[in-house]
Amino acid sequence: MKKTYFAILVLLAAAISCKKSTAPAVVDSPKYMSFTAGSTWTYETQNNIAATTTTNIVTSTNRDSTIESRVYHVFTNSNGALNDYYNITLNDYWTFKNLSAAQGISPVSTIYLKDNAAVNISWSQIVNVPVSGFPAPIPVTFTNTIAEKGISRTVNGKAYTDVIRTTTTIAVQGLPPGSITTDIQSYYTAKYGLIESKYKINIPLLTVNADQNTVLKTSDIK
Repeated sequence: MKKTYFAILVLLAAAISCKKSTAPAVVDSPKYMSFTAGSTWTYETQNNIAATTTTNIVTSTNRDSTIESRVYHVFTNSNGALNDYYNITLNDYWTFKNLSAAQGISPVSTIYLKDNAAVNISWSQIVNVPVSGFPAPIPVTFTNTIAEKGISRTVNGKAYTDVIRTTTTIAVQGLPPGSITTDIQSYYTAKYGLIESKYKINIPLLTVNADQNTVLKTSDIK
């Protein structure tokens, strides 16, 4: 079950992440991220269950990579994680996660933000997650919803404006109603991208229990 737990958390991170990318389509204004190589974002994550705090510095490189006919910009992580890949196609913000080597999951491309979507608009993706003891992967549906737009948010003492708040829900095929409890929220702002995320997930039947907060501590946008 530990494999299932980690796989769902990594996929969730893919669903709510926000950094920078380039795209083959013309974008009038890449509002909710920065494109510049050398820009850095320092995030701090508090694990409220393990009572631990970790720091990750995300750095925009000068490299792009074509994956599934999309041009993704490459970002590195100071915590030793695999590179991140992000793309903007018109108003859709994509991320690509290559999880297959460690998790037995095919690489996943997801839309984590639609900056032109109205409040209450939602979009979903189904990902097949392998679970120990089950003969076949279990379909997990991640649904993102625009909860608020144009709001203000203060994170680590810094006030941000023009913020979009999204919520994410999880549904696991075959589990009875009420067996999953989630409270997942993400905040994106102009230029900086992701400034805060917090999520609680409780799936007792899959021994999944998570409670984490991530905030943008500092940034250096070139």
